[in-house]
Amino acid sequence: METTLRGVGVSHGVAIGEVRHMGTAVLEPPAKQIPAEEAEREQGRARKAVEAVAADLMARGNLAGGEAQAVLEAQAMMAQDPELMADVERRIAVGSTAERGVYDAFAAYRELLAGAGEYLAGRVADLDDVRNRIVARLLGVPMPGVPDSDEPYVLVARDLAPADTALLDPTLVLGFVTEEGGPTSHSAILARALGVPAVVALPGAGELAEGTMIAVDGSTGEIFVDPSEDKKAQLEAAAAARRAALAASTGPGATADGHKVPLLANIGGPADVEAAVDAGAEGVGLFRTEFLFLDDSKQAPSEEKQVAAYRQVLEAFPEGRVVVRVLDAGADKPLDFLTPADEPNPALGVRGLRTLLDHPEVLRTQLTALAKAVEGLPVYLEVMAPMVADRTDARAFADACREAGLRAKFGAMVEIPSAALRARSILQEVEFLSLGTNDLAQYTFAADRQVGAVSRLQDPWQPALLDLVALSAESAKAEGKSCGVCGEAASDPLLACVLAGLGVTSLSMGAASIPYVRATLAKYTLAQCERAAAAARASDSAEHARSAAQAVLSGE
Repeated sequence: METTLRGVGVSHGVAIGEVRHMGTAVLEPPAKQIPAEEAEREQGRARKAVEAVAADLMARGNLAGGEAQAVLEAQAMMAQDPELMADVERRIAVGSTAERGVYDAFAAYRELLAGAGEYLAGRVADLDDVRNRIVARLLGVPMPGVPDSDEPYVLVARDLAPADTALLDPTLVLGFVTEEGGPTSHSAILARALGVPAVVALPGAGELAEGTMIAVDGSTGEIFVDPSEDKKAQLEAAAAARRAALAASTGPGATADGHKVPLLANIGGPADVEAAVDAGAEGVGLFRTEFLFLDDSKQAPSEEKQVAAYRQVLEAFPEGRVVVRVLDAGADKPLDFLTPADEPNPALGVRGLRTLLDHPEVLRTQLTALAKAVEGLPVYLEVMAPMVADRTDARAFADACREAGLRAKFGAMVEIPSAALRARSILQEVEFLSLGTNDLAQYTFAADRQVGAVSRLQDPWQPALLDLVALSAESAKAEGKSCGVCGEAASDPLLACVLAGLGVTSLSMGAASIPYVRATLAKYTLAQCERAAAAARASDSAEHARSAAQAVLSGE
């Protein structure tokens, strides 16, 4: 009998297939003592296993490229953490086997993370995955990962580690469903990059029996268990109609009455450029530069290396707009040479622009590299700072850009509520705003983007978040300046219409979402978008906001 479940849809499309569950390694090795003379050998085994797992994660990152590469490189750094390795060796020295030493050391670190506030608690899933891979290698058992299957299937898991999500084969994995996660979790972002339909934060997902036929609607978040033939046909027809609409929609982003809304791409490095160009991106709205700094957590990349990487991206968009975000280190992207190791809550500490202002030589090198990379190129370069809190921050960043001789527009990201509330003040120092809705939601609602239990508060349809977007856009309009959105909110086609109605001047998203947003925007006039935006803001919940906007746009 057909039943319907509802989670959070995070990647568009429909997948119909049988359930296959994520495989896991044997997690807990036996606790047995070893003679003192074997300690050195066991320590060597542990070091080799750690290095092998780190190398594997780096290799997976190189294969995946883009956003996935940055996430997996961060995991590799986690595996090689010197303090963690020292704890492993101490445990082996007093009698633990290599596998038990790794297990217990990671368990202790896990406990610290879990108790260090929601932001760091969200890293626990990544830590568990690293531990499982090292222990599996030491025990000689299969690595955790996607199941072996010759037939396409829908993957179901409690959560998906980045190492698994990054290398999913879209020809076999029709879609995936997880019990944990949220709309801005690593897995959700990577699913959109892959173009795989996905639903997260589905209570009881693990109880779906192996082999059960399900239909996954990644747009609505609905899961149909044992769907009828009529339901399958209905979903497939809707998916076909959506594909036809996408194919028919080309050119720059605009509403039905010709109001221009440039559609830009979020990219994590040169590897993402081809997909952005193929999707018809009008430029880059968020060029994350962290990928360069994650290669070596001990020191910043040279100016020459930075120039080469930046120029590769800038050359791909002649006459287009490329918005570069300077290094956003700290919180879940720690770097040994920059970020303090003893912050009680890194999400609320020295991160983003605060880190760079504490290390002006790193910022100066990056800005100088950007200045050299754009020389002679017909591209509109814009450079923005992450985690701007007030006008003082904005002024410090603009001054640094000018001192580096950077001929570009300088901007500020709005990720902290104070920046939205005082946007007009900030715009006295910079020339544009870019709303990072992922972090803005996180700080507005005190809700970690990686924690499934608070995913409803990470929903970009929350009216309070829309109020902050509207305030920022109105401030920019009053100052005659631009205000874009580069958070995951822009990838929701219906919400993209609402954002345009709120006065947002450009939308930036993963390349796979651009055709969906372009086709949807083209169906409605700016006046319709404005009415939908007003209806959404007048609501009292994210669910009601979406329904109200949908009702306006469908003419109900």
